[in-house]
Amino acid sequence: MFNIDFTFIFFALIAEVLGTIGGFGSSVFFVPISTYYFDFQTVLGLTASFHVASNFSKITLFRKGLDKRLIVQIGIPAVIFVIIGGILTKFVTTGYLKLVLGLFLIFLGLIFLLLPKLKILDSKSNAIIGGVLSGFLAGFVGTGGAVRGMTMASFRLEKSKFIATSAMIDFAVDSSRTVVYFTNGYINKEILLYLPFLLLVAFFGTFLGKKLLKIISQENFMRFTLTLIVIAGVLTLINR
Repeated sequence: MFNIDFTFIFFALIAEVLGTIGGFGSSVFFVPISTYYFDFQTVLGLTASFHVASNFSKITLFRKGLDKRLIVQIGIPAVIFVIIGGILTKFVTTGYLKLVLGLFLIFLGLIFLLLPKLKILDSKSNAIIGGVLSGFLAGFVGTGGAVRGMTMASFRLEKSKFIATSAMIDFAVDSSRTVVYFTNGYINKEILLYLPFLLLVAFFGTFLGKKLLKIISQENFMRFTLTLIVIAGVLTLINR
């Protein structure tokens, strides 16, 4: 019988709050934190299962704000490549997966810290490329939301439309990789035991994040968040 580690639940809450405020999504912190508690395959299954339920709730709340054009241009390539990335995890050792994750987090944090005004041009080809990269990374290392968020930001969507469209794409991506991870044997009883707690963490963490945004400037907190992403990447490499 499995025992719930509430220290992990607490850090998952912190990841959700940081992901909400930073705009990168919780997985960019949730995945490296989880690797200290579970093997990498379990982390992938846990993240995907958690995100399916989390994004379903966002779609329900913001369903009138969907941008169908971006769902097609970003979502379809993302779904195709998340399946490819998820399948490849079966043939790559955990050490290499953590290496890729650590390097990706360090690169992501540094590129935004050094180039804070970096923008992606609003074009169909960039939307497709963003979908391919975010989907593959989500399937292969467990987190690709930052790439998708950066891509979608170039289209300057209204806030509710951004949230709804991103959640719909993420829901399709996570549903697809959940099936792949289940087939790979990554979804186990331990994940099902933690899932109800993580659902509460998702809602409460988002709520806290929105409250904190009212008293902390987005710009200042973004720099703090990016620094934490770099640190998370370094720790992931050390923990290989």
